[in-house]
Amino acid sequence: MNWNPNRLRPYSGYRPTVGDGITGTFWNKSSQNLPPGPRPLPLIGNLHIMDLKRPYRTMLKLSKQYGPVLGIQMGPRRIVVLTGYETVKEALVNQADAFADRPTFALFQELAQGFGVSLSNGENWKVMRRFALSTLRDYGMGKRTIEDRILEECSVLIKKFESYEGNPFETVTIMNAAVSNIIVAILLDKRFDYEDPTYIRLLKLVNENIRLFGSSSLTLYNMFPALGFLLGAYKTVIQNRDELFAFINATFIKHLRDLDENDQRSFIDSFLIQQQEEKKTNKTNVYFHNKNLTVIVANLFAAGTETTATTLRWGLLLMMKHPEIQTKVQEEIARVVGSSQPRIEHRTKMPYTDAVVHEIQRFADIVPTNLPHATATDVTLNGYFIPKGTHIMPLLSSVLHDESQWEKPHKFYPEHFLNSDGEFVKRDAFMPFSAGRRACLGETLAKMELFLFFTSLLQKFTFQLPPGTSQEDLDLTPAIGLTTSPMPHKLCALPRF
Repeated sequence: MNWNPNRLRPYSGYRPTVGDGITGTFWNKSSQNLPPGPRPLPLIGNLHIMDLKRPYRTMLKLSKQYGPVLGIQMGPRRIVVLTGYETVKEALVNQADAFADRPTFALFQELAQGFGVSLSNGENWKVMRRFALSTLRDYGMGKRTIEDRILEECSVLIKKFESYEGNPFETVTIMNAAVSNIIVAILLDKRFDYEDPTYIRLLKLVNENIRLFGSSSLTLYNMFPALGFLLGAYKTVIQNRDELFAFINATFIKHLRDLDENDQRSFIDSFLIQQQEEKKTNKTNVYFHNKNLTVIVANLFAAGTETTATTLRWGLLLMMKHPEIQTKVQEEIARVVGSSQPRIEHRTKMPYTDAVVHEIQRFADIVPTNLPHATATDVTLNGYFIPKGTHIMPLLSSVLHDESQWEKPHKFYPEHFLNSDGEFVKRDAFMPFSAGRRACLGETLAKMELFLFFTSLLQKFTFQLPPGTSQEDLDLTPAIGLTTSPMPHKLCALPRF
């Protein structure tokens, strides 16, 4: 796949600007009541005390000393960390507009250049988010049409699991392929076979970049962009980005050739129609251009694949770790669904299974640091002054494990979501999709996928450890990355009928 530089101009270099969170004289004004934090060293700031592989763990420890709003310095960049349900809710929900921006640090600028929806700001972000939400709904998000698509994919996935005949196998590629086919159906009106080499390559590009985003190498790059030429991880991320963009460009050019305004079949079709409408009206503020299309499709492809697939892999791992919970889920499925295919309408009649799915999301803590935010204006939080443009880290891990909100925050305990009568209860501190203006676009779709894939698999299979593996061998330590996937492992899917 050849990258066309005219499609999305390569980024020419990161230059900090006023209000981007870089430490300056503003932070040194003693008259401002700034968040407390550890004393930084020259140049490196607080890097010497950080666990660069899992920085959120250091941040959680520091919050016990400095409180739920604390300032740390990563190299020359000042970051305000928010911890605990009450503080994160106050920022992201109660003061949503003030905390709705993304920071303008090196890697974000390099990857998206302010386009798309995940990493953009201002009017571009508002227009792209509004379009993405309405178009995802148009193509079935939360509706019966996409439910049928998911159930078709569940059937294919079940046959794939059956093909292993109870022998141990790894689930990373299979689960990513199954889940990704749902967002691919919306974006491209297409379905890929799990063995399709192009599809496998695309999934690898996304997975490798998400893993590298959480690496200490790219953390250092964000602090010191001039080091980029020395860092292999940085070069790999950019190469992967270029290859993914090249595929997307080739795909939407094909869609443009076949475009029929009266027969729109995909997200890309809808964008291209909007693009033509925008050109007809000669608007000066143009948003529906190819750069935005390339980045927003990449955003949705990545977001619609990795987190849901990772959550499902955690779910199967936790069922092997807790076979008694697996048995209770299977008994409820048998009682409510029988041998028919599980559907969303069954969820309200399956409180225990629903509680287990929610607890998998809480316990797995898929995006512990959240995607970073930035303040869109000067703001006061918990009595502390935070200047406009400050890099904000609202730790979702601190919300999902908040000891004031959860009875057993560090245990896998489905009863977190059940009352004394065994009925499902919502919990305010359940924020795996974040909250506020930057909450996950595909939350409704992800919830449907998680329930249908999980119940379909548990209906057909009992998941066990490979022969010769004990419960003590089962490692629940998360792997390193932007998302916390399980460590590599194999499982056995034993048919139940």
